[in-house]
Amino acid sequence: MLSHTQTGTTLGLEGIVVEVEVDVAERGFPTFTIVGLPSKAVDEAKDRVRTAITNTGYEMPDSRITVNLAPADIPKSGTSFDLALAIGILAASQIVDLTGYEQSMIVGELSLDGKVRKVPGILPLILLAKEKQMKVLFIPAENSVEASIIDDIMVYPVSSLRQIVDHIKQTTLIEALKPVPWEEKVLSKSDFDFANIRGQEYTKRALEIAAAGFHNVHLQGPPGAGKTLLSKSFPSILPPLEKDEMLEVARIYSVIGQLTEDPFRGVRPYRSPHHTTSRVGLIGGGTNPMPGEISLAHRGVLFLDEFPEFPRSVLESLRQPIEDGMVTVSRAAGSLTFPARFILLAASNPCPCGFLGHPKKQCTCVPGNVTKYRKRLSGPILDRIDLHLVVPPVDVEKLGKDFESETSQDIRTRVMQARGRQRVRFERSSIRFNSEMTSANVKEYTQSAPEAIALLQQAVDKLSLSARTYFKMLKVAQTIADLAGEPMIQKQHVAEALQYRVKEA
Repeated sequence: MLSHTQTGTTLGLEGIVVEVEVDVAERGFPTFTIVGLPSKAVDEAKDRVRTAITNTGYEMPDSRITVNLAPADIPKSGTSFDLALAIGILAASQIVDLTGYEQSMIVGELSLDGKVRKVPGILPLILLAKEKQMKVLFIPAENSVEASIIDDIMVYPVSSLRQIVDHIKQTTLIEALKPVPWEEKVLSKSDFDFANIRGQEYTKRALEIAAAGFHNVHLQGPPGAGKTLLSKSFPSILPPLEKDEMLEVARIYSVIGQLTEDPFRGVRPYRSPHHTTSRVGLIGGGTNPMPGEISLAHRGVLFLDEFPEFPRSVLESLRQPIEDGMVTVSRAAGSLTFPARFILLAASNPCPCGFLGHPKKQCTCVPGNVTKYRKRLSGPILDRIDLHLVVPPVDVEKLGKDFESETSQDIRTRVMQARGRQRVRFERSSIRFNSEMTSANVKEYTQSAPEAIALLQQAVDKLSLSARTYFKMLKVAQTIADLAGEPMIQKQHVAEALQYRVKEA
């Protein structure tokens, strides 16, 4: 007898419906064959499914079983097909009747005792089922957190094969998940707060501008100046994720099987890969292309400490994602695009020993080594960073004094107000932040006083800045104006923006 069930798989970040056709022949030697470009993990499902059905108390058909995973031209990988295979076999054996479940999707991995285990990529499949207007979705109970935020679809959390069979037979029903309504989240207090950072007011002001306009930042200073502490405190001034941003972030982490409750609480991603990270680890890719660190930092922060220590080829691969907010990974089987709209926060020393220009410690580097060290960062990659800051060493006298400083919450309030002004400005476009504007957008959405433009043009001529830098300075100046509540870019806004543009040696 022939049965049909539906399950799903992911290709990149998108879900794909997979139809599971199971034929249990009345005659023939007992065999179990899976066709439809299954991977080794899918082919091994034969043993998991057979043992799970037997250990659950049902009889495995002692005849020829053929399973087709359609569409057959798409490679199938992973273990999420197990539960649909088992239900298909039981339906073809007339143990269960799937009448009324034609518009349903079944996803889950089976253990040998019939328990249903967690699988990655559930969130894209839930969104796919909702898009396809499916009525019912069965998922592993351990994946319930991912499903709780999606409404308008009936989701049943399944713990075992017997539980879903009893539900289909209407003997013991599974209680459907109740969606949790989305509401603006109040972030919990961070372990790192700007109030605990002594001095560095200039740098903290620049980071506030970066948070408000989603600008990239390069921090350069000697060891112990506070670059890492400032970077770890930076997420505490970022507003919580909005609902659409949360879904974007959660989809990425769901695919790699690392989704926690952080995105659902509004916490923005913060990624800090080691400088030995490979190009594939940073950008994404692999035999089965997966998101890299830049995609895991989507809508959040990518902190690259010891910036010049990263391999030159790895840093150069950041050029296109920084500009476009996405990365395309091409392989023989096709191309996949992953989102990568992040704030780049890079930290470096001024020289190999770290003490070039230090007021109290002498640099021990040979001049040639300093030049070689700085040349590890190319002009094009530095040109794509909006704010370049020199972080000076903290005066030891400030460390022993009591002081009062703004908390991260105070700064975050101003950042959210500035972002609110940007939301109003770009409400009829797909742009979210000032940093995302193109040169044409800058001319369309910004207004500058004549003296502000004159100052910027004078700076471009004197400092030999590129055309890209010219528009970046206007975008930074617009963010400063937003923080000040000014509708037009003034001369003082451009002057402050120019302070954060250090001419690289």
